[in-house]
Amino acid sequence: MSSYPGPTAPRAESIADTLRLLAWLAACIVLMAFDRHGGVMQRVHASLELVAQPVWKLAGLPGRIGVEMRNNAVTRSQLIKDNADLRNAVAVAGARMARLQAEQAENERLRSLLGASQRGRLDVQLAPILDIDLDPTHQRLALDAGSNQGVHVGQVVIDGGGILGQVIAVQPITSTVLLITDPDHAIPVEVVRTGIRLIVYGRGNRLVLGNIPRSADIKVGDRVQTSGLGGRFPAGFPVGTITKLKLDDSRAFLEADLSPAAQPDRGHEVLLLRTLPTTPVFKPVELPARDAKPAHDKPKPKPQSGMEPVEDAP
Repeated sequence: MSSYPGPTAPRAESIADTLRLLAWLAACIVLMAFDRHGGVMQRVHASLELVAQPVWKLAGLPGRIGVEMRNNAVTRSQLIKDNADLRNAVAVAGARMARLQAEQAENERLRSLLGASQRGRLDVQLAPILDIDLDPTHQRLALDAGSNQGVHVGQVVIDGGGILGQVIAVQPITSTVLLITDPDHAIPVEVVRTGIRLIVYGRGNRLVLGNIPRSADIKVGDRVQTSGLGGRFPAGFPVGTITKLKLDDSRAFLEADLSPAAQPDRGHEVLLLRTLPTTPVFKPVELPARDAKPAHDKPKPKPQSGMEPVEDAP
């Protein structure tokens, strides 16, 4: 007789699975009861998070490194761009500042020229400088003005500081000026403080006051101006300031070095005198004569014979 083993094994397996499920449910119920009353699971979760936190950080490290590298690359490129922009801005600001300083200096020179013409009420003509030759043996200016503009030989040239020179050659549109610092130039002058009249000679970029008597009242710092003698240069224009006094080669006279009042190497325009002023631009100080007597020292009239002098009534 054949046996019937069919349904016995599956039923045993299903019973085992059911028992395991019931065990897990019981364990879950127990854990839920413990967690509700004692917070066991929370402590377990906290412990697991504490253990897993380094793992999470280590796992997220490559991503964070990538993000940081991208941020650093963007920041570095932005910094390079900002640095280049700032350098360009500084260069532009420097160029603008230099231009403003040049324009300020030019305005000051033009104001000095205008002031020189207004102080003496001079009839002047403004002439731009084309070229300048300040060789020690050849002191010349080339002006952008000639006979077509009314320039003529012998015309006096000044700037805001004082006498520059005189016109020695004229072309239709240009002219040549001989500076007073040229070795071939001499100009009659006087010392403003004392009125002593002397001659100033050019020595290339400087002036020399020669043949000064050793007894003359002259000292360093004295200002020298044109005396008007000779009829070429009008009186009263500044020529220079004495910077040094010494004995000449003969040791019989003094010689003085002068710092020129005019500055041909710093301006772009000069003034040409159209007509000579009738009065000095700067009047020198007039000193009383040594033998002059004060008014109150006038001699009283002598009394006539036989009469006593009479005192004036107060």
